[in-house]
Amino acid sequence: MRFVKQFLAVLVVMVVGGQATAAVRDNPWLTLAAGLLSAVLTILTYRWVVRRTEHREVTELAGGVSRFAAGALIGGAMFASVAVNLAFNGGFHVGGIGSVPNTAGILGFMAAAAVTEEVLFRGVLFRIVEERIGTYPSLILTGVAFGAMHLLNEKATLWGALAIAVEAGFMLAACFAAFRNLWVPIGLHFAWNFLLAGIFSLTSSGNGLGQGLLDVTITGPKLFTGGEFGPEGGVAAVGAGTLLTIVFLIVAHRRGHIVRPGGRSAGVTEATTVAR
Repeated sequence: MRFVKQFLAVLVVMVVGGQATAAVRDNPWLTLAAGLLSAVLTILTYRWVVRRTEHREVTELAGGVSRFAAGALIGGAMFASVAVNLAFNGGFHVGGIGSVPNTAGILGFMAAAAVTEEVLFRGVLFRIVEERIGTYPSLILTGVAFGAMHLLNEKATLWGALAIAVEAGFMLAACFAAFRNLWVPIGLHFAWNFLLAGIFSLTSSGNGLGQGLLDVTITGPKLFTGGEFGPEGGVAAVGAGTLLTIVFLIVAHRRGHIVRPGGRSAGVTEATTVAR
């Protein structure tokens, strides 16, 4: 029952916030405001519904600024590695300055996307399913679901959805398992998305969001560029996400954060404890 209540509460905010943001997409400053408001309301809703249904402190939302910054640094490093790969295996050309106002709109859009998706998929789905079936099955199940959600995007492909499942769905679940904190995957998710679309104006998961801060063109084999789906459909992004998944899982093992089916390890925080 708590799963249903948490899932529906966050989903409602996610859908309403998404509709509000889409409704003002023609005005980048309103998009910025709507996106940030959606992100804040999602966090407040999650905190409220978890307290009501699990009767505990929401420890997975502790240390907001520092944990978010740590995740953002990881996301920035991941993007830099993919950009270097694209440059060496084709071309990464900066043609000048793009649109500052549209960059602000993309920032709001990506803030809402990072917060709502991480809270829903890692905070609710992964965390609660993990309590029942363990870390690895939950990682695979929720990762595939995360990838499948991206089939709804404008220029989605089956390969693109599979790539997102591996490089983002699995990786971000492993990130949460390693740190037991939602702000780290939120920061990672936001930094990757905003650098991709907001700074370098590249297609994000099949969605073209218009001109970002820089006018960038990438060329080269579709194997690396990802074609119309964007760099997230390329092998460089899949490789970087897979490597991070492995690193995060090693950290999770060392910290005793891996949950066994039907139980939990001694090192897992109360954020993964089943409320009886």
